[in-house]
Amino acid sequence: MKRISILFLALAVVLTMSFTAHAKKRYVFGGGPAGGTFQTVANAIQVFGPLKANPDFSIKAQSSAGSTENLRTVNRGRSAFGTVYAGEVFLGREGKLAGDTNKYEDVLVVAYLYGAPAQLVVRAGSGIKSTKDLIGKKVGVGNAGSGAFANCERFFTHMGIWDKIERNAMGYNDAAQAFGNEQLDAFWLLTAAPSGAIIMAAQTNDIALIDVDADATASGYYEKYPYFGKLTIPANTYKGVDTDTPSFFDSALLVANAKVAPEHVYELLTAIWSDAGLKHMVGQKKTFKAMSIKDGLKGVNPAVTPLHPGAIKFWTEKGILK
Repeated sequence: MKRISILFLALAVVLTMSFTAHAKKRYVFGGGPAGGTFQTVANAIQVFGPLKANPDFSIKAQSSAGSTENLRTVNRGRSAFGTVYAGEVFLGREGKLAGDTNKYEDVLVVAYLYGAPAQLVVRAGSGIKSTKDLIGKKVGVGNAGSGAFANCERFFTHMGIWDKIERNAMGYNDAAQAFGNEQLDAFWLLTAAPSGAIIMAAQTNDIALIDVDADATASGYYEKYPYFGKLTIPANTYKGVDTDTPSFFDSALLVANAKVAPEHVYELLTAIWSDAGLKHMVGQKKTFKAMSIKDGLKGVNPAVTPLHPGAIKFWTEKGILK
């Protein structure tokens, strides 16, 4: 009996060692709030077949407040991957986030995903024509911890109105619903267009978009924050908005914690930036048409926001990084 017990114990040890040796590493991917594209990124990467079949690691999408929270959780290693706006990556690395002098140096860039324009929604015929017309109004400014909130605070502070509006911190879908119930006069988004939340708002209201580029240009915003670019939201992107709307955008970046194994970052890139991977991403949301090998590091300056070693290997092999 003792011999049998010893054999069973030995077998259990061998099986345990075998399982441990082949256990997959589980990585958390920080997404975003409901109604935002960040969560779509995380979900899309989580369900992509070749990644699910990877024998070495798995991806678990996890909702979050958005860009700023992702920056902090990735830096601490609570999330291995996440989507963070280029502005937060840059300012966080320099210790220049609003009210936060911590330096987030363990967040490394993996790839460019898409450009996210600022979108400021008001009711058509409301008389609100510019940012400064929001003074005294009820405004949805994004949920606390999100890139939308951080960028809204940054822009509205620059314009001198942050403390002159009635701020309502909430996610995009909640803001669209509150707007539809006439609890808000306007709401701000920093996300890919078209936004599902704005589409929702346009179903029950005649909406208009504010030209925030005009305010940014006149106030010297681009000189102070040079990582922003200019773009135009085309006419008819949203119901009832039949003219082009100039705006500015930040770049949504895929980032990883510095301690994530380089080979795993490389394998993730190889899967998602394959022809099949890019087709899969576009199938989740048309916004991801912006993803390509050619634009894999669009707007990324490795001297300012360093790349993850796994990304360096991948993009060098693709001829994008010299």
